[in-house]
Amino acid sequence: MNLNRRNLLRGVGLGSLSGFWPLSKLAAARPVASVYQQLGIRPVINCMGAWTVIGASRQWPELHAPMAEASSQFVFLEELQEKIGARLSKLIGSEAAMVTTGAAGAITLGTCASLTGPDPERIRRLPDLAGMKSEALIHKSHRNNFDHAVRNTGVKLIEIESKEQLLNAISGRTAMLYFLGASSQERVVPLEECIAAGKKAGFPILVDGANLLPTWDNIQKLTPMGVDLIAISGGKHMRGPQCSGILAGRKDLIQAALLNSSPHEDALGRPMKVGREEMIGVWLAAEKYSKLDFEAFNRQCVDQCEYLIRELKKIRGLELGYTPDVKSHRVQRVLVQWDEQKMRLTTDEFERKLLDGEPRIAALRHQTQGMTFVFFLGEPGDEKLVARRLKEIFSAS
Repeated sequence: MNLNRRNLLRGVGLGSLSGFWPLSKLAAARPVASVYQQLGIRPVINCMGAWTVIGASRQWPELHAPMAEASSQFVFLEELQEKIGARLSKLIGSEAAMVTTGAAGAITLGTCASLTGPDPERIRRLPDLAGMKSEALIHKSHRNNFDHAVRNTGVKLIEIESKEQLLNAISGRTAMLYFLGASSQERVVPLEECIAAGKKAGFPILVDGANLLPTWDNIQKLTPMGVDLIAISGGKHMRGPQCSGILAGRKDLIQAALLNSSPHEDALGRPMKVGREEMIGVWLAAEKYSKLDFEAFNRQCVDQCEYLIRELKKIRGLELGYTPDVKSHRVQRVLVQWDEQKMRLTTDEFERKLLDGEPRIAALRHQTQGMTFVFFLGEPGDEKLVARRLKEIFSAS
């Protein structure tokens, strides 16, 4: 029998262990390394916001146990989607809903549903659109890296900039209109007018609602307006599993999206598999998020920003202030700038010191010069660690 120290610690409690293992040796035993330490990876303090590149957000702690429980038993995934979809649609106010692989997965499956409906032959043929509708309308100002999730299906994006262009672009090839929520409204046909045009011509409107959070009521307003499909991220501000999302909307379109996704094997959405753990996690996250006191949350973020500014004002030569986030008025962002020649510190060097030091800090590069520190998804007390590290860097320069 292998009685090494780790096996002993797992097998017995400290009380029974003390009889034959000196407590002084237990106290001196090296702690077990975290999973990241075992890989040689140092975690970062998140001053970037909800960015996938650093993990997007932290799951609510109370999700861990239910998700672990979900992974320990077998269920039919279609039954689970149906039951959780009913709970989610009630929270959102839509006819139906389903869990997806992030907002991008929701966008792709919503586009698939708009192209194929429940037709099994069309579902099997995607992305071959021969004999099918093959175009999606999009405002030119709404083009973004994530509209690749629409193009995955093989459709051609038709750009518009005015109501006249919208009406002229509508044809028998139009499958849907993609509308980017919480974006600049410059040269954009209002959502209400897009919905009216879609209803008249018979094509759905899909709203990318990933940037509409916070607050939850921004999502709840969409269905009463007549929006057909809503894509939401579950793993960012909602703090569900990082790889989760929600597609909500008309019942017929959600049913078609389900047919285009896993566990159906011959479907374009088959690779975007959602596990039972993610379904449980995003449902519970949505239940919690829909009841949050967003004013209290925002006050915490403001307090963190103001603390950082107060501390950095003690350093001569820094320009400090808030910088707006075009995606959301609820995201607090502190801009720190300085004269690189006078302080003998470039933005490149500063960013490298943030990532190489202790604690390790991830922040955003400002377009011209300096760094932006976002307080949005961190923990209370992060602002003190960040302020201390910034004072060390600037003092050394």
